[in-house]
Amino acid sequence: MPSSTPAPFSAFTDIDAFTRIPRVTALAAGPDGRVVASIDEVDEHGSKRVSALWALDPEGLRPARRLTFSQDGESTPWFTPDGSLLFTSRRPDDGDDEGAAVWRLPEHGEATVVARLPGGLSVSGVAKDSSILARTSVLAGATLDDDGERRRARKDAKRSTIWHTGMPIRRWDHELGDVSPRLVLVSPDGGISDLTEDADTLALVGASADLSSDGRTVAATWTERVGGGQTRTSVVLIDTDSRERTTMLAADDDQEYGSPLLSPDGAHLAVTRTTISTPSDTGYGFLEIHPLSGEEPVGVDLGDLTVNEYVWSPDGTLVVSGDLHSSGAVLAVDPRTGEARTLADAGVFTSLAPAPDGSLHALRSDIGTPPRPVRLTPGEWTELPAPGRVDGLPGSLERVWTDVDGVRVGGWLCLPDGASEADPAPVMLWIHGGPHSSFNTWSWRWCPWLAVARGYAVLMPDPAMSTGYGHTGLNRGWPRLPDVVYRECEALLDLVLERPVLDGARTALLGASFGGFMVSWIAGHTDRFSAVVTHAGSWAMGQQHRTTDAAAKKMRVHGHEDEQPEWYRDHSPHHGASRVVTPVLITHGNRDYRVPISEALRMWWDLVSAWEGSPETMPHRFLQLTGENHWVLTPSNSRVWNETVLAFCDQHLGGGDPIPETLPW
Repeated sequence: MPSSTPAPFSAFTDIDAFTRIPRVTALAAGPDGRVVASIDEVDEHGSKRVSALWALDPEGLRPARRLTFSQDGESTPWFTPDGSLLFTSRRPDDGDDEGAAVWRLPEHGEATVVARLPGGLSVSGVAKDSSILARTSVLAGATLDDDGERRRARKDAKRSTIWHTGMPIRRWDHELGDVSPRLVLVSPDGGISDLTEDADTLALVGASADLSSDGRTVAATWTERVGGGQTRTSVVLIDTDSRERTTMLAADDDQEYGSPLLSPDGAHLAVTRTTISTPSDTGYGFLEIHPLSGEEPVGVDLGDLTVNEYVWSPDGTLVVSGDLHSSGAVLAVDPRTGEARTLADAGVFTSLAPAPDGSLHALRSDIGTPPRPVRLTPGEWTELPAPGRVDGLPGSLERVWTDVDGVRVGGWLCLPDGASEADPAPVMLWIHGGPHSSFNTWSWRWCPWLAVARGYAVLMPDPAMSTGYGHTGLNRGWPRLPDVVYRECEALLDLVLERPVLDGARTALLGASFGGFMVSWIAGHTDRFSAVVTHAGSWAMGQQHRTTDAAAKKMRVHGHEDEQPEWYRDHSPHHGASRVVTPVLITHGNRDYRVPISEALRMWWDLVSAWEGSPETMPHRFLQLTGENHWVLTPSNSRVWNETVLAFCDQHLGGGDPIPETLPW
C-alpha cells in the first residue's frame, strides 16, 4: 500500500525509490460531494504499475482512504447519478478471464460486475438512468455474440495474421486491422447492445465519444479513409434507440473534428475543429460550441492557450484547461457567447472533475510538483491530501527568457544546490518532443530533478512550435525546421551560461521523439557538447516518414525526397553522420511505431561502421528496450534508463567511470 507521507529528498538520489513514488493519475467527483482518485503504485518486482481507487476528503482536512484492493488493479473512476462508483478492472469474477470489465461499487458494500466482454470495456459516458456508454472491440468480422468463441479459436490456433486493405495499419504500439472497435450501450440491468455494428476496423480507432444525459444520443468521432493513404475524422450523432447514425460535422480536405462533448441539457456540442496540416502551415485547433438546434456555431477565443481538455459543469459552463506560456490555465466558457474567464493560471491542470454542488476538482502540476489533487475556486486552489506528495527538491527552479530575431523565447532552469563560481555545475540542455509540446509540467519519464540531485543544471526551453504561445508560436519553425529550433535553444543556453556558477565547458544535449530528432541533427552540426543522448529519435527522415504509424501526416507535409529535396538534404540527421564527433547514447524501444526501431538501428550502424579507431575505444552506446514503446513505462526499465543516461553524462562531462560492458543496475 502506498504511503500517504511525502516522498523524502532521497527519492531523487535513489532512482528505484523515485520510481516507487505513488502517482495520482485521475479524478472523479460524485453527486454526494465525494471525490475519488486513481493512484498507481509499483508492484514488488518493479514489473508494472497497479492502480487502486482512493477516497479523498474534498475539504482537504483528512488523509485519503483506500477503497479498492486487487492484484489486477482498478482505474478510470466514474460516478453514476445515484452515487455509485464505476471503475474498470481485469479482476476475475467467478473464474472469468475475459477482458477488463466495468464494475460498480456502492457507497456501502462490495463491488459487483456491471458488464464484461471478451474485448474489454471502458466507460465513455453515463446517463441519468445509469445507462453506460462504453468502448470495446470485436475480432474483424465478428459480432458481440460470437466474438468470444472466435477469439478462443484464434488463440488456440496461434493464428496471428492480419488482412490489410489500406492505411493506417499501426497505432502507437499495437497493430490495427485485427479487431474492430465498437461503441456499446450497457443498460441499467446489464444488457449490452452494439450501437455501431457496421463499423469497420478503422472507424472508431482512437475514437472520442459522449452520451447525452437522457441516454438517447451519442456523439462520436468517425474516421474514414480517403485517397492517397490519408484519413479524415468527422463527428456523428447516433440515436441509441434506432442506432441510426447521422454526420453532424463532416471532415473535408481542409479540416477535421475531434473530442465531441454534449452539454448536460443536450442543447450544445463542444468540439475541436483542427485544420489539416500542409507544408506551410501546421494544424491549428479551434474550440467551437455547436447548438444542436442547427444555429451557427460559437467560436471560443482562448488567446494563446493550447487546449488539452474540456468538460461541462452541471450548470452548463464549459471548463477548459491547456498550456499557456510555459505553464497552464483553466478557463470557464459561456456556451452562448464564447466568452471565457480565467479560473486558475498557475500550473497545469488535468483530469477536470466538476461536481453537482458546483465545486471543481482537478490534478495540478508544475515543473517542480507532480500531479496533485486540488479543489479549485476562482483565483486559487487547495491541495487535497493524497499519497505521492513530493517535498524538498534538490535545487531551485527559475524562469528564464531571451530574445531571438525579435521573438521572446522562454524556458525553465533547474539549478542544483551548492553550485558556485568555485565549483560550477555542468549543464544539460533538454529539447522537448512533439514538436507541439511544452516544458511546463512535471514528468515522471524525464524528471530534471534526478539530474539536479546529481549536480547538473538542466535548461528546458520552449522554442519554436511549442504549445501555449498561440497559432503563431505553433507555426514558427514549421515544417519541423531544426535550424530554427536550435537557434532559439542555443540562444537561451548561451544566456544562462553567462552565469559563473555554470560550466560552459561541460554541457550535454538530450531529447526524445522530436527532441531526439533535434539532438541527432545538432550532433552533426556542432561539437560544442560533451555528450548527446537521443531517445526515440528519427534519423533517416525519408525512411521514417514512410514507416511511422503517422505516415499519412508526415508524407502530406514533407512529401517525397524528390518533391522537397532541400528539406531532406538540410534537415535529415543521417546526412550529418560523418560529422558526428560527440559521444552519442541512443535509446529506443522495439515496440515504438511512432518512431520505429529501424531509426535507431540505422543510426547505430552509421555511427559504429564509421568509427575509425579500435572497437574498444568507440564512445557511442545503444540501450535497446525490447519491451517498450515510444515511452519507457516499465518501472524496472525506467530505472535502468535513468541510471544509464546519468552515468553516460557523468562519464563524458564529469570524468566518471566508463559504463561497463554489462550494466551494473
